[in-house]
Parts: sequence; structure tokens; C-alpha cells
Amino acid sequence: HALRVLSNLLSLQCEQIIRHLNHKIPGVNTAELCQRIQTSGIEISVGDLAKIANVVSFLFSTAARNNLSAEELVTALGNAVSALPKHAVQVIRHVWNEQGKSISVSEDARSMATVGQFVDLNWKLGVAMSSDSCRSLKYPYVTVTLKVADPSGQITEKSFEMTIPQFKNFFRQFKEIAAVLETV
Repeated sequence: HALRVLSNLLSLQCEQIIRHLNHKIPGVNTAELCQRIQTSGIEISVGDLAKIANVVSFLFSTAARNNLSAEELVTALGNAVSALPKHAVQVIRHVWNEQGKSISVSEDARSMATVGQFVDLNWKLGVAMSSDSCRSLKYPYVTVTLKVADPSGQITEKSFEMTIPQFKNFFRQFKEIAAVLETV
């Protein structure tokens, strides 16, 4: 059962990598995938999963540039990663066979970008009620979580809190950006 789950999740990661290489999605959400793998009872760190994603991404982009067949890809993979389990190689081969030809090999500006790409923003309004030094705070704050895909396609989340005056300044700056965009 665990092997089937792992194969399905590896397949999903490979498909996300191909979609990323085709600029259909901004990146591969390794944190979410890692959580799903861990939920299935398999221990792996986000860092290790990100390394796998980077290797597979490099492999797929190189294979697309060189127009490799599934057999050539498997041979190259075997030479690069000797310790890779047989079922993992089969999953990678299957995904490449099904979707590998869809990878565009054009080196456009997005693939050469050195900055991250915005994926999503979540926010929540909270109120700190009390603390050990103050019984009645009633202090409002805004928590913002940004999801950003780095240039390699790895999606990371950054969260931060703002006081209400900080949030109002943040909002004012976004309104200034919107006003400038209106003139373009």
C-alpha cells in the first residue's frame, strides 16, 4: 500500500514539474506534497523532497533539450542516481513517456528569471486578548502569508504580522502601485 501511495505522489510531483517547465504553474509545492507523503506514513523531509524535485526537473529539462526517449532518460537517470528504487524509475519513465514531449524547450525570459514568482496570498485578522504582562490587551493585528515560487520552482511560504498602522501603510502602497498600473 505504502509503495503505491509513494508511486502516486512521485507521479504527481513529476507531473507538477512538467507543468512548471511548461510555465503552466509557477512551481512545485514540495511542502504540500511532503505533508501528503508523511500522512501516508512515510518519513521524508521537505528538503529531501525539494532535492528530488530539483534532480527530476534538471533531468526532464535536459532530456527535453536533447530530445531523449524514455529508454535514454532511464539510462541517464541510472547513471546519475544509482540508488534510486526500481519503482521510482518506473514512475519517472511512465510520466516522461506520457508527457515528456509536451515540454517546450524554448529558453524564454521566465525560465531565466532570477526572482521569485507570486503564487498566493492569505490573510487573517486577529486580536491578542491578553499576555503574561497585560491582562487586557485587545490588540488587533493582521497576519499575512505569501506563497512564492523561487526561480527553481520550489514554492515557499513566508508569514508575517502587522499592526493596524503597518497594515494601513502596506495597503496604501498597494493602492499607489494600482494607480501607477492604471497609467501604463
